[in-house]
Amino acid sequence: MSNKIKTMLAVGACKASRSALRLLHRGGTTTPGRMAMKFDRNILETVSQGMDIIVVTGTNGKTTTSNMIEHALSGTGRDVLANKSGANLLPGVTAEFTSNATAFGKPKKHFAVIECDEGALKQVVPRIHPKVIVVTNLFRDQLDRYGEVMHTLEEIRKGIKMVPDAVLCLNADDSLTASLALDVPNKVTYFGIDCPIGEQKNVEISDARYCIRCGTEYEYDYHTYAHLGGFRCPKCGYRRIRPSVAVTEIEKVSSSGSVVRMRFGEDGNRNAGGAEDRDGSLENVGPGCRIPSAETEREVTIGLPAVYNIYNGVAAIAAYQAAGFDREEVIASLADVHSSFGRMETFRLGEVPIQMILVKNPAGCNQALSYLAGLGEDYQAVFCLNDRTADGHDISWIWDADFEKVCRGPHLKHAYVLGDRADDMCLRLKYADAEEADIEKVQDNAALIEKLKKSSVPVFILPNYTSMLSLRAALGAITGKQEFWKG
Repeated sequence: MSNKIKTMLAVGACKASRSALRLLHRGGTTTPGRMAMKFDRNILETVSQGMDIIVVTGTNGKTTTSNMIEHALSGTGRDVLANKSGANLLPGVTAEFTSNATAFGKPKKHFAVIECDEGALKQVVPRIHPKVIVVTNLFRDQLDRYGEVMHTLEEIRKGIKMVPDAVLCLNADDSLTASLALDVPNKVTYFGIDCPIGEQKNVEISDARYCIRCGTEYEYDYHTYAHLGGFRCPKCGYRRIRPSVAVTEIEKVSSSGSVVRMRFGEDGNRNAGGAEDRDGSLENVGPGCRIPSAETEREVTIGLPAVYNIYNGVAAIAAYQAAGFDREEVIASLADVHSSFGRMETFRLGEVPIQMILVKNPAGCNQALSYLAGLGEDYQAVFCLNDRTADGHDISWIWDADFEKVCRGPHLKHAYVLGDRADDMCLRLKYADAEEADIEKVQDNAALIEKLKKSSVPVFILPNYTSMLSLRAALGAITGKQEFWKG
């Protein structure tokens, strides 16, 4: 069978299966991709050929950072392909590209912003040849699937090594993410936050406590959250590299977003490598790097709340300019960026404001809990916990998350709990000193929604992945939100 016929069959099968599945109100986000690959195993490379593509990977922030970049590109009139549904494994990415190709496999769009699972990076990027790869951060996540965080780091490194021409955008504040630049030929640009955030005592840094080069315990000039911040190794000199796109001051944080000051270097691209000074320690601004001779600083508004969205915003700017676009476009668009599904997404159930915040690991959950604790107003909370394959079967991470931060505070008025592992979550809240009378296990989504309708205070829902999909569908049907796969 000729390559042209295989391509046509693959595209036809993909589009037909997606149309059929969506008529049945199913997402059609992965099965069409599998169908396409049965006819042509190389279909993804064909249908992405010649496109300018930005890929975003990492533990937390993939979806929102991708959404920020896509929002900026679309806002300037560019026609952009994006896997907004969150299907970020090889079949899902294949389905998105193939569904948006002509019958002969030619891309209909020139630009793409793709969220990619960390473990799937090595499968996806050699096929689509991205211009830029963003790595947001690395934390423990789904231990039964990924293993420890060092395994995830190596999976990402394997993918990067397959595309040496891609520019890397790395989180300078994450010692794990930044280490990806040490042994690859790619050009690198760094982003980060130059200032401390919150209480600087007793910070939990268990995900990256020791130097990745020599094993010595890191010292920190400051922390932002978890193991992120101004790390440095007192023995070998491996340390935070001065980023070319950085937040220098956080001026305001509220439930509607943040206002920050950012510093921009004249050129975000830096060469990775291993340049060292004579005593073997890395130079202050990183291997093979130099401090830009011209820098600017300005105020930037990010239209989504919480510290992790500040990180997502600075990552989006770094990626945007690394791809060769005017950073003023993305800076302007960040002020009115919308939440991705389940990520700080808002609903209104009658008169009750509801915000849904996806949580899936200790670091992300702690940031969501810090956000609630810092609001300074009464609220009800919903904690949803499943242990299905897409969530990870190991839910022991809830014991590493600081639920005490909200359970011991004055503003949590009632907590609803549901999901396959609701009993485990109830137990965790009790150990966090929540009053037993304030914890209520709910049978299903319908029962929960009826109870939320009666709330006299705002409601915040903290679900993990599959529970988020289910509850979002139920809330969306009532409040008029479109289905998740429609973006």
